[in-house]
Amino acid sequence: MRRLCVILVSLLDLSACNGAWDLDEPAVPLGDFNLVHNIAVASKAQKGPFSREATEEQLTEALAAATAERFDRYEGLRNYHFGMSVEGYVLAQPGIPVVATPKSIMIVNLTVWDDALNKKLNEKPHQITVFESFDQGPVVGSGYTKTAEEQLKNLSQNVAKSIESYLVRQNREKGWFAGQPEAAEVVAEEE
Repeated sequence: MRRLCVILVSLLDLSACNGAWDLDEPAVPLGDFNLVHNIAVASKAQKGPFSREATEEQLTEALAAATAERFDRYEGLRNYHFGMSVEGYVLAQPGIPVVATPKSIMIVNLTVWDDALNKKLNEKPHQITVFESFDQGPVVGSGYTKTAEEQLKNLSQNVAKSIESYLVRQNREKGWFAGQPEAAEVVAEEE
């Protein structure tokens, strides 16, 4: 029971913050990381039930912009590339205040490519699922308070923050951005 409470508090803490809250602060250390290509596609994106409409172009532009906003701060010497695929989304419509406050959601698959090794760092795409931040309207619902574009921007910023958290974890656990191509090759061979 205690562990369940800790997990719930952690999830609430993550969703309470807007994904852009820390962009004015120094970037989280990621070793020798430099993002070169930030490619987003949405050709397979599924619109969830009761969602506002978003075009493929709107989805990809919002995700690429939020990713650039977060990762252009990194200036390492080794080049990496992101392949991101929007798999699904819901942009909440107005609901019934307090009783039914629909929430926005986005599902994205991420692949990270190492330029020096000329290969994917994660063979299987890493799936990220984010909800809108609570600051988007926890009681009334963001469908009443935000446009579809504002909801999409918030979701995209939350995805970018989740990508950063994933990369920090992979760097810590697997040495993805170790600094020297030779060191990265050793790590890749050990996997």
